[in-house]
Amino acid sequence: MGRLTRDPELRTTQSGVSVASFSIAVDRRFKNMSGEKETDFINCKAWRNSADFITKYFQKGSMIAVVGSIQTGKYEKDGRTVYTTDIVVDEAYFTGSSDKADRGRSEDHGYRRESEQTNHEMDSSLPFDL
Repeated sequence: MGRLTRDPELRTTQSGVSVASFSIAVDRRFKNMSGEKETDFINCKAWRNSADFITKYFQKGSMIAVVGSIQTGKYEKDGRTVYTTDIVVDEAYFTGSSDKADRGRSEDHGYRRESEQTNHEMDSSLPFDL
C-alpha cells in the first residue's frame, strides 16, 4: 500500500492487450539509524482489466493497495547487466476516499472499494497491518 509517484502509463501491446506501468512509494515501518523514515519505490505492472481500472481511477498522489507477485528480470544496457524487480498486479484497491474513487464502479472489474469490504476480508486479503 502506498502512493502513486506518477500517473499510470497505459499502452497496448501489438496483440491488443492493455498494460499499465506505475510506481508506488511505500514508507517503511521503522526509522533508520539516523531516526529518519525511509521510503521504497516499487515499480508495478497491471494487465488487461486491471490496467484499465487503475489508469481510469488512480493518478499521481493517489493511495492504492495492490496484491500481486514479484517478477524479476534483466537486460543489457551499455555492456552492463541491469536487474529489474516489478510487482505484477493481480488486484488493486482504493484505500481512501475521493470524488473520482467514489464514482468508480470497481465491482465491474472484480475490485471493491475498501468501504465495501468487511474488516475480516481486509485482514485476510492484505499481507500487512492497516
